[in-house]
Amino acid sequence: MSIDGQAVWIGVGFLGQFLFGARFLVQWISSEACGKSVVPNVFWYLSVAGGVTLLSYAIYRGELVFIIGESVTLFVFLRNLQLLHRRPAET
Repeated sequence: MSIDGQAVWIGVGFLGQFLFGARFLVQWISSEACGKSVVPNVFWYLSVAGGVTLLSYAIYRGELVFIIGESVTLFVFLRNLQLLHRRPAET
């Protein structure tokens, strides 16, 4: 059994969806542990990882709407990471 390029790209798309969806699970677990709504730093890292993966898939598929949407949200996710790294460490 051989794996063709199409199957690999479908796998990339599913991986992107998994990473993107995992961020909500992480956020939910963190919020339950704190007893209030929180957004842990890992949420933004998963957002970037999922966003880059999905953007790659969108470019492969050549879907302009998907490419623009992922590009804009990826910019927001990267900006949030930049802001996190500027913030002094919480004690």
